[in-house]
Amino acid sequence: MTDAQSSDTQRLSDDALLDRVQRQTLRYFWAFAHPASGMARERSNPVAGYDYLETVCSGGTGFGIMALAAGAARGFLPRADVLRRVKKIVAFLGRAETYHGVFSHFLHGGNGATIPLSSLDDGGDLVETSYLMAGLLCARQHFSAANADETGLRAAIDALWHAVEWDWHTRGRNVLYWHWSPRHAWAMNHAIAGWNECLITYVLAAASPTHAIDPAVYHQGWRSSPLFRNAKSYYGITLPLGPPHGGPLFFSHYSFLGLDPRGLRDRYADYWQQCCAHTLINRAYCITNPKRFAGYGAAWGLTACDGDAGYAAFSPENDRGVIAPTAGLSSMPYTPRESMLLLRHLYDGMGLALWGPYGFVDSFNVTKNWRADGNLAIDQGPIVVMIENHRWGLLWDLFMSCAETRAGLNRLAFDGPTLAARS
Repeated sequence: MTDAQSSDTQRLSDDALLDRVQRQTLRYFWAFAHPASGMARERSNPVAGYDYLETVCSGGTGFGIMALAAGAARGFLPRADVLRRVKKIVAFLGRAETYHGVFSHFLHGGNGATIPLSSLDDGGDLVETSYLMAGLLCARQHFSAANADETGLRAAIDALWHAVEWDWHTRGRNVLYWHWSPRHAWAMNHAIAGWNECLITYVLAAASPTHAIDPAVYHQGWRSSPLFRNAKSYYGITLPLGPPHGGPLFFSHYSFLGLDPRGLRDRYADYWQQCCAHTLINRAYCITNPKRFAGYGAAWGLTACDGDAGYAAFSPENDRGVIAPTAGLSSMPYTPRESMLLLRHLYDGMGLALWGPYGFVDSFNVTKNWRADGNLAIDQGPIVVMIENHRWGLLWDLFMSCAETRAGLNRLAFDGPTLAARS
């Protein structure tokens, strides 16, 4: 893997450029992983409040495991080395602190203890755990050989997956709750209601072979937010679900790193239409650029990322001039032409101003002449994974090959060609 952008003046082909971006971004999860656990560090730059070198993240690690599978399949990393890394992560998770099988948002990468995200958020985080489990299930499907190493890995992943008490997080009601802690119980009282990044949480909760939720939890709880349905038109594009303009672009990334949206639908939406519309609206907003920020147009993509005034979930409703490469690059399955044009602009046009040891920096604000100091796991992973889904559909194929995935989607009355092909 290269450490910096090539100084060659010859323009790379599209495929070669995608290779370079995937390889370099993958270094975040390979070279910068926590040495003791193999888990993904939350970020690559120091911030106030916690030790960034010891703090690892459960959700970002799930994204990273998917990225490692892509790296192995594409030959960027030796398959045997990736197997050893995933085994290391899974062994660590088996020793780490959990709450009814649910992992905390942040953990200490050396000893597995919870690192509180806030004063009340010092226990299990069901949403981040769902991202972790999605990654682990992809790894289970990827390492499918009959030898002892891979058989043992699959059994260890199943032990973690079966231990998650999704039904505990309903509190006996028809909705899932995000957080529980032994010190503060349900004090955060955060019901998981859409539309947002949490569809995968409900799908996995319905898919669990040991602690599945009733379908009513999805059909009553998930759609209970006033921001669930939209059906309005923005820039001539109809948006089925979500807040005005669709919200930050990670809404169309995190759940769909493994969950294949192509033709996937239920009584509420066609999810390919939802993700494509959301992306095109976000891009159209940036091109229209009503706040007249510098750099918008050729550069586009508003999502959660670091900003010049701190981390925030940027969107057309919360636009402060901050563009994140992950927003448009992770949308490549939905907008292949537009996302490739964006990649060309970022790499060929802005070049070394944005390129670093782990690929593109997390974000930038041309108006403020600012660029992020580092990278975030939850932004790095989707770049590698969604480019791979665009190129080959690998992670979609792996996740949808899980019998549990199909069972969960069927329980929730989803339909689509992927389900029919594998049933």
